[in-house]
Amino acid sequence: MSTPTTLAINDYLPPPSSLSRVLGKSFRHRGFAIGAVLLLIILAGALFAPWLAPYDPYAQDVMLRMKPPVWMANGTWEFVLGTDKLGRDYLSRLLYGARISLFIGIAAALISGFIGTVMGLLAGYYGGKVDTFISYLITTRLAMPVVMVALASASLMGGSLKVVIVLLGCLLWDRFAVVVRASVQQIRDAEYVASAQALGCSTLRILVSEILPNLVGALIVVATLEMAHAILLESALSFLGVGVQPPTPSWGLMIAEGKPYMFFSPWVIAIPGVALMILVLGINLVGDGLRDLILPDGRN
Repeated sequence: MSTPTTLAINDYLPPPSSLSRVLGKSFRHRGFAIGAVLLLIILAGALFAPWLAPYDPYAQDVMLRMKPPVWMANGTWEFVLGTDKLGRDYLSRLLYGARISLFIGIAAALISGFIGTVMGLLAGYYGGKVDTFISYLITTRLAMPVVMVALASASLMGGSLKVVIVLLGCLLWDRFAVVVRASVQQIRDAEYVASAQALGCSTLRILVSEILPNLVGALIVVATLEMAHAILLESALSFLGVGVQPPTPSWGLMIAEGKPYMFFSPWVIAIPGVALMILVLGINLVGDGLRDLILPDGRN
């Protein structure tokens, strides 16, 4: 007969076969499958960009500037997606730009996830003045418009890849903190946590070994959402000239560079814009699918 502690643990920890069960369900979840395919295609293009790109993404030739893509009049297979205003191959820059977007999204999600998770754990577990102080920080952060703060900060510090990553990581932690705080408040009084306390386990061990593993599913879902958010913010900053700086291939920067030609050569904006839309769509579909697969009943 199971003890109350065992029952409490089973209420929050999935059975050992849950991983295989989730993997099996993932192939039958339409949204997750579509998002995973889109994301894998872009990820493969980014990883194998040096071998897939037909030209150097930084090579310029003004004699080849503004060549149209292959499906338009005068387009050739030599430049499948055409060239930009400096004669750089658009397909090559698009492939290398996927590396920039994915790297920024993943790095920013990791930084913000670490900050938000630590704050949420402390607020949810200790409560009292600690919770009040961290809740005040969360409220203050939610009151600030992210785009305006990021724009002002990037303008002051100067746009670069490192600045954008650190800046976004320090601005997107609030959703992690809110989710973790609420989840910890629900499970901090569970019997298996009380048992660990009775055995003399340190607070750090309880947080890391007993509570944090039960939040992994929710953290993965939030991380996918924040990754997409970070990619969109980076594109907006690069479009406004305070994000990734030229000649680094960035999809937001490609859109900004094509702005003067949008009425006569709309593909210079449409191609990176569609690529950005597909990437964010794929990440969001994967995040929604993971939520349905990992947290089917809404538990954290």
